[in-house]
Amino acid sequence: MATFVMFGKYSMEATKAMSAMRTDQAMNLIKQNGGEFKAGYALLGNVDLVLVVDLPNTEAAMKVSAALSKQQGIAFTTAPAVSVADFDKIMG
Repeated sequence: MATFVMFGKYSMEATKAMSAMRTDQAMNLIKQNGGEFKAGYALLGNVDLVLVVDLPNTEAAMKVSAALSKQQGIAFTTAPAVSVADFDKIMG
């Protein structure tokens, strides 16, 4: 599994439809693509939402990012993340 950080920006329509049910739908979508939700945070500023997810590969991350954008009306920018310890080994 690889870790990905997803940065989300709500559309006006998405803000009108916020609900715990939509959060559950997003979690189910991540699971359906072989992933695991690790953490999520609502933010103030240029980014409205940050999700940390583990997914099998980049293809799954692309599918989840696109599907969540379509399903939720939230534009996601998704990036792979490496722990600092693993980064040190890679650079080392």
